[in-house]
Amino acid sequence: MQSDTTTNPFWQFGHRGRVAVFIDGNNLFHAARFHNIDIDYNKLLRVLLGDGRLLRAFFYTGVDAGAERQQGFLLWMRRNGFRVVQKELKTFFDGTRKANLDVEIAVDMLSLAGKYDTAILVSGDEDFVYAVNAVAYKGCRVEVAGFRSNTAPKLIDVADFFIDIGDIGDMVRKDTSQGDHYSVPSFVPPDEMPPPNLLQNMTTEIHLEPNPNFADEEHPDLVRIIDER
Repeated sequence: MQSDTTTNPFWQFGHRGRVAVFIDGNNLFHAARFHNIDIDYNKLLRVLLGDGRLLRAFFYTGVDAGAERQQGFLLWMRRNGFRVVQKELKTFFDGTRKANLDVEIAVDMLSLAGKYDTAILVSGDEDFVYAVNAVAYKGCRVEVAGFRSNTAPKLIDVADFFIDIGDIGDMVRKDTSQGDHYSVPSFVPPDEMPPPNLLQNMTTEIHLEPNPNFADEEHPDLVRIIDER
């Protein structure tokens, strides 16, 4: 069901002045995937901005330097008005690879307070409760945007306003009717990137061991890629 932004009281933000947007990329991706929504970040930014005047839009994510698809997405984000803040993935003793950017987000929100009138934090992480309170004490309005079922109740409580992305899903999702020619790429979360050496081994194996199940197809040398996400 489409939302009516002219009559729905949900959209009556009031005068929000200069707006700074802080997007926790990995947190948003997993919440959106849970709700089966592929985010169009241009649409999301326009909807969040409303009648405000954009100061900065930040996108925070961990990165794998060898992941070309992810680098392509981040390049697109930079060329479309986002300031990308990235951190190299760290490999832990159990083999997991993570990059935590909570500190970077909190520091940027606090250091820019006073230069913006309204901060919009796109995250559901309870760890930001103290930072949101600290920014509010500086006299700035702080809004939190996220999927309600994936957002910590304490974070919703400290915000001046909560924007449930689930309610505006049809307004911020990708238009897939344009098929492969659609120009907005999808975010690739860093925690789903295999280690570079594993990726290289997988590529070599595919090249040397063609799948016999494809032998009767017109082009048996092509590789079929299935995205199970």
